[in-house]
Amino acid sequence: MKAFGIINFEGKHVNVAGLSDYRPVPAFSFLGRYRLIDIMISNMTNSGIEYIQVYMNGETRSLIEHLGTGRHYNINSKTGRLQMLIKNPKDQGVYNHDVNAFLYNLEAIEEAIADYVVIAPSYIVYPVDFRLVIKEHQKSGADITVVYAPVNDAKEHYFECDCLDFDGQGRVTAIKSNYGKHKNRNISLETYVMSKKLFIDLITLANKTSSLYWLKDSIRDNLADLHVQGYRCLQSCYFICNLEDYYWANITIKDYRVASSLFHKNWRVYTRTNDTAPAYYGKEAKVKNSVVANGTVIHGSVENCVIGRQVKIERGAEVKDCVICPGAYIGKDVKISYAVVDKSARIEKIKNLGGKKDDILYIKRKDEI
Repeated sequence: MKAFGIINFEGKHVNVAGLSDYRPVPAFSFLGRYRLIDIMISNMTNSGIEYIQVYMNGETRSLIEHLGTGRHYNINSKTGRLQMLIKNPKDQGVYNHDVNAFLYNLEAIEEAIADYVVIAPSYIVYPVDFRLVIKEHQKSGADITVVYAPVNDAKEHYFECDCLDFDGQGRVTAIKSNYGKHKNRNISLETYVMSKKLFIDLITLANKTSSLYWLKDSIRDNLADLHVQGYRCLQSCYFICNLEDYYWANITIKDYRVASSLFHKNWRVYTRTNDTAPAYYGKEAKVKNSVVANGTVIHGSVENCVIGRQVKIERGAEVKDCVICPGAYIGKDVKISYAVVDKSARIEKIKNLGGKKDDILYIKRKDEI
């Protein structure tokens, strides 16, 4: 058995205000030193998938720079490949969806030497061993296996994400959108395993059915003719659908006990390295319950934060419950809380800034405040 991977771009229900203005969702800084896409690429390479296609949408420069040759993901350049593929530049608005992107790059898909394809999103953070998913896929005899997570907070989260209904044997009988009507739902992780042939057939059929169809629409419409089996994810999953999701995923996973399910010695998360000096803590620095990346200089107080690379926090500053992206500057005596501070922003003149738990403050990239 050989499988190749496709990392799909996010759907129309994902709207991370502010951050998305400057880079695509997969390129978001995560936990100080990673990008969101690192999680899913590492899942694939740790599972033995070495040929991976990344479909890009929006402003792609930062993502291309980060992905590079793919060597930092432990991909063997002789047997594997990380391929970056763009959508058709003519596809805008409602036509900007995954089926059109796949068809635009159909030749690359057909040339992939593999029996199976694993399709997964980059905006959902969770660990998964695709070898186990493929094994269960083969064992069940299903046409498609979809990974899902049972949740009990669907009234507050996962809006417009797909939720699945099953029969007694774990076969998917319906795919619906979540509009917050029910607390308990089986939320699709938009991760599919199927044969390469079926994948090509489905995107071709989707295009013939409707010019606006996504891959998941084609799967939903053909449930009666396809055996679609569910694979339950037992790990915690984090959907990055909006700014609050992004903030809370960072703040939650920074906890060592939570992070241990995502990062451990037998399941490494790879990323592009940055050779800068270790973080420096001044004599007056106070740091508590935080993740601090290399190259950062702290002279003030930091509590319950994720601090990216090469951030500087001056004396007297109090930074609490914040996600600070790389290169940001927090000036002397500045007090800030419940905020996402984007890359290279400088906060000096305004001394008190803060959001709320349910209303996170966003500071723009390179803004001066």
